[in-house]
Amino acid sequence: MKHLILAALLVSGLASASAQSISYKKDSTTNHKGKFTWKFHTSEEEFDRPKSKDDSAKLAKANKGRFVGGLTFTRIDIGYMRLIDNGSFTLSPENEFLDYRGGKTSMFSFDIVQLGYRFNQNFKIAVAGGFDWTHIRLNKDITIQKNTPVLTYIEEPADFHFEKNRFSSSYIHIPLNFEFRTNENDNGKRFYFVAGPEVSFLLNGKVKQISQERGKVKVKDDYRFQAFRTGGTVRFGYDGLGFFTKYYFNDMFASTPQKGLTNMAFGITLGLN
Repeated sequence: MKHLILAALLVSGLASASAQSISYKKDSTTNHKGKFTWKFHTSEEEFDRPKSKDDSAKLAKANKGRFVGGLTFTRIDIGYMRLIDNGSFTLSPENEFLDYRGGKTSMFSFDIVQLGYRFNQNFKIAVAGGFDWTHIRLNKDITIQKNTPVLTYIEEPADFHFEKNRFSSSYIHIPLNFEFRTNENDNGKRFYFVAGPEVSFLLNGKVKQISQERGKVKVKDDYRFQAFRTGGTVRFGYDGLGFFTKYYFNDMFASTPQKGLTNMAFGITLGLN
């Protein structure tokens, strides 16, 4: 998780330096010292700001509808995850074994591809694809069992303690984003509002435990996580930095005792377009 966050921050910083684009074209120029340099322009933004009267036609072209898309690395969400037990943040007796450390229960996601239609400078609809991970840091010294018809766990001996007991899931997600953005200000920056539904498909679940007695143990299984998940996301921000909230509509687990247990996430977004 730490390595993914560091990679996300590094790549998003590079993306911000080149306007966080989905595709590029190169213009070669020679500066006043005779050194050869490169300039990068984005496929979506190259017509957005007229720098002279000759660019007015380009601005008019930008206000016409056009398809946009391609490979990307954007909407990098880093935040906290919370369980909601039938409308309450307090876990019911059936789910108390999932008691977790809020400060270390996290969610991380990003998009790697998108395809959409920009109607004008202020509105775009696009479908995207990417990955997300949720990490629940369990408080109790328990071990979630694999290959069981319902979510099952065993309690470890009283003298046994896990230094880390993490219960995770990973999904492929496909969001449909409705993007509203303001016109650029004098600094060439905008406010963004992005919202829409998404569907997700389970890749796997995982238990990662660290203890003095057993060392590091990793076990993968579906752990009764929902194979198909639906939800929605809202993002709001300025330039390349924003905030997000995700909420998932169906149960987190395909396990009868956990019926009504859902989850949500909130945090910061790096890259909004």
